[in-house]
Amino acid sequence: MQKSLVIVLIAALVGAFVFFQFVNAASSVAFIAGVVTATLIFSFIPSSQSRASDEPYVGPTMTLYVGNLPYRVHEGEVKDLFGEYGPVNSVRLVRDRKTGRRKGFGFVEMSEAGAQKAMGKLNDYTFQERTLKVREAKSQESDSSDA
Repeated sequence: MQKSLVIVLIAALVGAFVFFQFVNAASSVAFIAGVVTATLIFSFIPSSQSRASDEPYVGPTMTLYVGNLPYRVHEGEVKDLFGEYGPVNSVRLVRDRKTGRRKGFGFVEMSEAGAQKAMGKLNDYTFQERTLKVREAKSQESDSSDA
């Protein structure tokens, strides 16, 4: 069970007890009133954890190239790994256009300070039995001017 659901149920039971004792309402009516009261209370309390992760980082960012990723890895796992070093704006794992299978590399956009830390810590780091290669990504503009 989720922690928030348990808290709402406990608050509903406490609310039902209060309504039952002090308002002399029937037990079912008291429980429903407790559920409504708990729902109203928790809908006005902001959830700081979900809001902080939904908002993208605003400030200097850097895009990292991440190579030698396991083919079965998902964006969320990579985001969690790099999120230990700073806020992550996006994760893009490259797929083959014809088959749709992952190619084993991707790009992580994150805060510049976090990216510097992540490059130092995660380059040559073993992740799901693969040794990661983490570098600053080259921009597409510099690639086209070299040709």
